[in-house]
Amino acid sequence: MARTTVRPVVRLKSTAGTGVTYVTRKNRLNDPDRLVLRKYDPVAARHVLFREER
Repeated sequence: MARTTVRPVVRLKSTAGTGVTYVTRKNRLNDPDRLVLRKYDPVAARHVLFREER
């Protein structure tokens, strides 16, 4: 993924404490705060919240 200042690459880490991460891009102009998405955690075998880590 291309790295730009407007759409940086961010890592989303599971809040379930399993250590699973997703990698995605976000638009800093539309989402200046930390990104929180509900995604599937294969270790926990359920959907959990994933928070942006810096």
